[in-house]
Amino acid sequence: MNRTRPISGELLTLKNEIEGYAIKYGLDFFPQVFEVCDYDTINILAAQGGFPNRYPHWKFGMDYDQLSKGYAYGLQKIYEMVINTDPCYAYLLQANNWVDQKIVMAHVYGHNDFFKNNSWFSNTNRKMMDVMANHGTKIRRYMDKFGSDQVESFIDRVLSLENLLDVNELFETSALKRKRSEQENKTKAELDEEGYLIDDRSQALKSFMRSKMRGEKKEEKKDENIQAERPIDKTKDILGYLISFAPLEEWQADIIGILREEAYYFLPQRLTKIMNEGWASYWHSKIMTEKALASSEIIEFADKHAGVMAMSRQQINPYKVGIELMRDIEYRWNRGMFGKEYNECSDMKEKIYWDKKLGQGKEKIFEVRKTHNDISFIDEFLTPEFCERQQLFTYKYNPRTGRYEIDSKDFLAIKQKLLSQLTNFGQPIISVEDGNFMNRKELLLAHQHYGIDLDVNFAHETLKNLFHIWKRPVNLRTKYEEKEVIFNFDGRDFRPQS
Repeated sequence: MNRTRPISGELLTLKNEIEGYAIKYGLDFFPQVFEVCDYDTINILAAQGGFPNRYPHWKFGMDYDQLSKGYAYGLQKIYEMVINTDPCYAYLLQANNWVDQKIVMAHVYGHNDFFKNNSWFSNTNRKMMDVMANHGTKIRRYMDKFGSDQVESFIDRVLSLENLLDVNELFETSALKRKRSEQENKTKAELDEEGYLIDDRSQALKSFMRSKMRGEKKEEKKDENIQAERPIDKTKDILGYLISFAPLEEWQADIIGILREEAYYFLPQRLTKIMNEGWASYWHSKIMTEKALASSEIIEFADKHAGVMAMSRQQINPYKVGIELMRDIEYRWNRGMFGKEYNECSDMKEKIYWDKKLGQGKEKIFEVRKTHNDISFIDEFLTPEFCERQQLFTYKYNPRTGRYEIDSKDFLAIKQKLLSQLTNFGQPIISVEDGNFMNRKELLLAHQHYGIDLDVNFAHETLKNLFHIWKRPVNLRTKYEEKEVIFNFDGRDFRPQS
């Protein structure tokens, strides 16, 4: 796709101006590249996760159709797209007016700084533009070789599992790096002995081939009556487990590896949605109100900014919660409103006017930006005073009145509701428990039950897709209707085991 063009003229001058402000405020970012496109192109980019080249799949077309209709009917508008790469690419909507372009550029520099410095993004691949394009090329080749329907059907099954990830895979300790280096050296020596040539296969496919070769050697050595071995160590990285131990063809293992790599690339963005948007909104607000706005643009900016920050009763607005919590942290650390002395103060008037004049607010929000994700951000910095000021309550739908009404103003209830929504993005936490369940080569998964039962229909469809990949019955241990149960799918029936 070549439907964008680099900025020039006044937009390039504006970009240099906004970048200068960002540097003066202390933001540290990758080189920034802006390109301009029309609304149709930006909808295509948004449908494809911000990347111009992806693998062919119907879901991208479905998302594009939804975004296009939303724009045509005036229900939504995408002002910009920013991508976590080095250099950092951002796309501006050509139809934006001058104030919009100012806001968007300032907002983008906030995102860029967050991508570069937040620890949850530290191990992401910054060259994903090329990687995504290569993934698309490889999958097209598989479609030419094995047929579009077969490959697309397999992709559908894998995509239904792409949320079964382990956030710990985003990090590597020094011990793990050392162990990985030793394993790589050992593998290289093994491959040299076997005359294996270096090629352009993906890391996932190479790992799959090494596992397959080691498995073949073990089969040669062991007696036929000895049961097949499967590791029983628990892991939440379901896709990684399937690559290593499922009976896959090479092209299938490679596709799982491709989709797994892309899922882990997008995972930090899902983990930091509130913080990322809050940080970018904080800086676009600061740059605009203190530096970039002309006096004639103030009303228009206030109107656009208020629209972005509006929040409904049905769901939280990550922009609003993020920016206000960042501002609250800055305010509290500037005045010393934290620590044992402040928390143990029982005089409400003294706490309201508390001011130690520490001036540590800016330093603190930069520290928070570096180390936290949404869950730790809310858990550590949400306060009863903040909830009261921002009118954060838990709401419940009242069928009698047909409206959402306040259910609770209790701080702990509000905090718990937020954290439960953010934990694994409100989705069930599933892990592999055994790859040789009941000594029958069946797969056993375990659901961590936190008071909410699984949707049985979703569980059925997920186990069905897993069965087609594992090629043996699959089981899921969970608690359902307050009873411990194991659901089983054997290729025909989905039922609880007695």
